[in-house]
Amino acid sequence: MNTVFLLLGSNLGNSKELFQQAIQMLDLSVGVITSSSSLYESPPWGFWDENSFLNQALKVSTELSPLETLDACLSVEQQLGRIRSNTDNYEARTIDIDILLFNTELVNDTNLIIPHLHLQDRRFALLPLTEIAPNQIHPKFDKTISQLLYSCSDNSDVRKL
Repeated sequence: MNTVFLLLGSNLGNSKELFQQAIQMLDLSVGVITSSSSLYESPPWGFWDENSFLNQALKVSTELSPLETLDACLSVEQQLGRIRSNTDNYEARTIDIDILLFNTELVNDTNLIIPHLHLQDRRFALLPLTEIAPNQIHPKFDKTISQLLYSCSDNSDVRKL
């Protein structure tokens, strides 16, 4: 059995309702959600938009591989109305499901990098993840999630709801 940590993000539509739907769908397609963080609100990261983001971290027990998990997450996003553009720019979205960590694995695939490439730089990801997995070790930096949050240079206003 594998442990995967996911991050839900949304700033378009009814984000709370989208999260509830995503959680139900992920429970069926990825695995059993064993823990979930509170909801956090934050400004967009890497671009400007008038809508704040909601984020929530999930701990999931799965039999899927990292790439199978990615496929399942992308399918849930698509079913919930996510339309991906062909640009590398950040943009507003109905739902985003990022794989933050997968066991203690390092994955460097064309379509998937684990641990998430920017996890250590994003307060909006570290705060909810710290709530459910403060002592989880980041396999690339060999530090706990709490230690990464403490040393994170991102000073965005991330608020627990």
